[in-house]
Formats: sequence, C-alpha cells, structure tokens
Amino acid sequence: MTTAAILLQAGGGGMSSLIMMGLIVVVFYFFMIRPQMKKQKEHKKYIEDLKLNDKVVTTAGIHGRIVEMGENTFIIDVGGGTRIKFDKSAISLDASKLANTTKQASVSNSDEKK
Repeated sequence: MTTAAILLQAGGGGMSSLIMMGLIVVVFYFFMIRPQMKKQKEHKKYIEDLKLNDKVVTTAGIHGRIVEMGENTFIIDVGGGTRIKFDKSAISLDASKLANTTKQASVSNSDEKK
C-alpha cells in the first residue's frame, strides 16, 4: 500500500469520528439543554405572574399564601398569623395547581375502579 492510500484511510476514520462527536453534541442539546432552558423560562414566567393571595410552596417545602409582594421578595402567611419573608427564587410551585392536579388524579383513579 502506498503512503497516500494509508493517509486517506486514516483521514476517513477521523472524519467519521468527528461526525459522531457532532451528532452526540446535537443529541445532548435536544435531550438535555433545550428542555432545561424551557423549564427555566416557564418558571420565570410563573414567578412574574404571581399575585396577592396565591397559594405557593417554597423550595424548602413551606406552604403558604402571598400577603405582600416586594421587588425581589414575597411575604408569605404560613398560618396562625405567622409571616415569613422569602426571596422570589425560593418559590417552587403554585399550591392551588398542585391541589387541582391531586384532585384530578384521585378522581381519575376512582373512575377507573368503577
């Protein structure tokens, strides 16, 4: 075999491995990075849309109702007149949506049992 033929064969293997690496990056983007960015965008919109008297759950698992809103903070009434100040980033989800989801799941389970 000539030297040129050996170099062409080696170059072809390098090109296929480069294509494989490119495909891995594309798959990684569509299955890992893009969904996470979408989730972050939805959470940011959710935080911006919160209003007084919304029931929320914090990242620490504390349930409460928003009674005051600041620029970067919420004051949440957790019951018994106890109010705690939280940063907006500490709000995890809307408790009323969680309750509705739980009710719908229990209703669908009871329908299945019939």
